[in-house]
Amino acid sequence: MKKINKKEWTTVSDVQVRWGDLDAFNHVNNTIYFKYFEMVRIEYFIQLKWMVSMENTGIGPILANTSCQFLLPITYPDQLQVGIRAKKLGRSSIIHEYAVFSDKLGLAAQGESVVVCYDFPNQRKIEFPEELRKKILEIEVLDL
Repeated sequence: MKKINKKEWTTVSDVQVRWGDLDAFNHVNNTIYFKYFEMVRIEYFIQLKWMVSMENTGIGPILANTSCQFLLPITYPDQLQVGIRAKKLGRSSIIHEYAVFSDKLGLAAQGESVVVCYDFPNQRKIEFPEELRKKILEIEVLDL
């Protein structure tokens, strides 16, 4: 079975499918995929040290949009790898793409999200601070 190529993804999380992830049809419920995306997205932000910076500045990520294309039904038991990488870096937002690889099935789902750089104290979107933009460009696997 084809595995995720870690060189093609900025951050990869290993995820064990839990029995509680299943729905009445005995496959992973559609809402759970968004939790998988969230898990790898938070790891990505930790890699950028954005969460630590947010505590000091009040500037952090906020999810504006997300979607998922369900390709194959994942069942229990299974081991997954979930990857994230930037597809496009704008002035105040970043488009991420995701891939969910199953040990049993290969590529089982893919998705996308838009994350906005947000000034929480002033409740408004802002441009990425230059230091954060540099960190994003340093860790990304794609040429942005």
